[in-house]
Amino acid sequence: MSLQLRITEELKASMVARNADRTGALRLIKSAVGYAQIEKKTDQLADPDIVAVLQKEAKKRHNSITEYAAAGREELADKERAELAIIEEFLPRALPADQLEALVQAVIAEIGATSKKDMGAVMKAASARAAGQADGKTLSTIVSRLLP
Repeated sequence: MSLQLRITEELKASMVARNADRTGALRLIKSAVGYAQIEKKTDQLADPDIVAVLQKEAKKRHNSITEYAAAGREELADKERAELAIIEEFLPRALPADQLEALVQAVIAEIGATSKKDMGAVMKAASARAAGQADGKTLSTIVSRLLP
């Protein structure tokens, strides 16, 4: 089952169950995917494109949680945390740190990277291999630590 179809089915089930919070979050996800479809001028997005949209939405939620918590608005931060949990249901599971480090080391060896100047090429290749299973910040930290 494609990710887009799974989101639609989850939305229907949520509406039938009358779960307002979950329905709202799923509608936000469906809307973001719809905007991405319009942007790419296509009727159906591939799963990797949907994962990219979901990662962008998750990042927005992380930023909002930080801002709301800093402003003392815990009720809004809790709402964002609930939406983030629903978004994360559709994202692939993150790779453990040791596997991610091994992946980055393999990419560095394959590309022949020797210094921080090669970081862009390593990041591009590692991001492609991780395929949504690692965020850019974590990947960047590992790459910069491993490159001399």
